[in-house]
Amino acid sequence: MEEEKRETVTVGEDGGGQRVDAFLAGALPGLTRSAVQRLIEEGMVRMAGVVPKASLKLRPGDLLEVVIPPPEPTTALPEDIPLEILYEDGDLVVVNKPAGMVVHPGAGNSEGTLVNALLGHCHDLSGIGGELRPGIVHRIDKDTSGILVVAKSDAAHQGLAKQFSEHTVKRIYLAMVFGSMKSDSGRIEGIIGRHPVDRKKMSGKARSGKHAVTHWRVMGRYPGFCLLRLRLETGRTHQIRVHLSESGHPLLGDPVYGGSGRLADLKDVGLRAMVKGLGRQALHAKTLGFIHPVSGQYMEFDSELPPDMQSVLDYCERI
Repeated sequence: MEEEKRETVTVGEDGGGQRVDAFLAGALPGLTRSAVQRLIEEGMVRMAGVVPKASLKLRPGDLLEVVIPPPEPTTALPEDIPLEILYEDGDLVVVNKPAGMVVHPGAGNSEGTLVNALLGHCHDLSGIGGELRPGIVHRIDKDTSGILVVAKSDAAHQGLAKQFSEHTVKRIYLAMVFGSMKSDSGRIEGIIGRHPVDRKKMSGKARSGKHAVTHWRVMGRYPGFCLLRLRLETGRTHQIRVHLSESGHPLLGDPVYGGSGRLADLKDVGLRAMVKGLGRQALHAKTLGFIHPVSGQYMEFDSELPPDMQSVLDYCERI
């Protein structure tokens, strides 16, 4: 069984003024900033015998002692669930996730997740994500379909996590939104954080949050809605859903951010029935591009609209 590692790091002149989490993520290969923050929360990082805050600004000469526990074994169980694998090698696997599948186990979702399916498909997922999230570098919502990359090695996990944190990954989505956009393209920018009242939602009106940018372009205009191509400059939780809803154009079928209360905007009875029948937000992660974290090669994957969203467009072409 792999043993814990102990590291002692002295802050040099170039490290002065850096936060503890940022400094250690750069000083210790294999640790992301979020992994360092978890270690601090668990008391595994000490300076002068005291656990420092992640945000503490360091001074040259400061000495940091870090205990790195071995990767946690997964407790999620493998399941024989069919997957659409777009690419796989020894370091990563790229999957086209169907709508309705949760990415990793959590409260109320211990079975049938993408992690369960991947554990049934391959037995060498990265352990960095934790015991319920092996290999998971990024997520898309349960009812969003589309492409994800999952790490099979710790080196791949670290390399991919760095690209996501630096916002260098190409992420293109297709979305159907209520109303008619006033122009053909645009940019939405602002902070996104936990909703001040409804804690299950995210909001641009949060008391504190993270900077978020979404670029959009109209791909088609239909009776009562538009098809948009979206490029994420950042990847915050529910970013697309919040940005579009708060711009007055919620996603078709989105029960959380206003997309269910706008059905009356669709005057065609058949179209209204089809959108109601979606049973989920009309959002698809179409394209994912990144640098392979081990080979250094740029890779890009693309997927077609799933049948439920495509059928809505096909219907509109006929009416």
